[in-house]
Amino acid sequence: MPRFDANLSFLFTDLPFLDRFEAAARAGFKGVEFMFPYAVPADEIRARLDATGLELVLFNLPPGHWDKGERGFAALPGREDEFASAVDLALTYAEALGCRRLHVMAGLATHGATRETYIANLRLAADWAAPSGIDILIEPINTRDIPGYFLTRTAEARDVIAEVGAPNLGLQFDLYHRHLMEGDIENALAEFGPLARHYQCADPPDRGEPSMSVLDYARIFRLIDASGYTGWIGCEYKPRGATLDGLAWTAACGVTLG
Repeated sequence: MPRFDANLSFLFTDLPFLDRFEAAARAGFKGVEFMFPYAVPADEIRARLDATGLELVLFNLPPGHWDKGERGFAALPGREDEFASAVDLALTYAEALGCRRLHVMAGLATHGATRETYIANLRLAADWAAPSGIDILIEPINTRDIPGYFLTRTAEARDVIAEVGAPNLGLQFDLYHRHLMEGDIENALAEFGPLARHYQCADPPDRGEPSMSVLDYARIFRLIDASGYTGWIGCEYKPRGATLDGLAWTAACGVTLG
């Protein structure tokens, strides 16, 4: 079965950020991801990875002014120089931390996002990341959690990936976002799975632990495994209680964390 990594921006949040690494390792995770590392020096994160033996699977490029409502700016005209600086910073962290996947947030259509800017910036990011063997990922996100997000449909992501034409640009396939926006998960896995460089899971409608109530996650994980996917599935969900108590979902879905 695929390996599952802990999203430390969502799990173990009763602990300070750097202490979540040890908690994830003790729980049985072999990998972690998180949203943004930039408030913490890379060497401090590296020390926690080394101490726990965890692999850093994924994090995001700087998102712009998050507290002011920005959700990335890769598609926002006039921010190209800022975007280039964000790519440079993210690559510096990724190389220091051994991370091989970076997610680029597009930004909001309501902030003036355009496809032309998005394509150009993704080409730059993919080109700069390629020499280090790093994949750039894009993710369709539902408009309930992020109203006005520029990229919301899986087919749109496929078309963007094709137009950019970079071998290291791929799909971050979040099963929760896909279900809320379009449903039809099983057919989507068959159609878009070949583009997926990373999956994420959460249970609709509340973004809790995976189950078999709305989506049959036991079957979904089997289908992903049968597809030949050998990467990670990120546990980007909001625990309904204590993180450790919620990990009973793995047995119910017939999987193990490692």
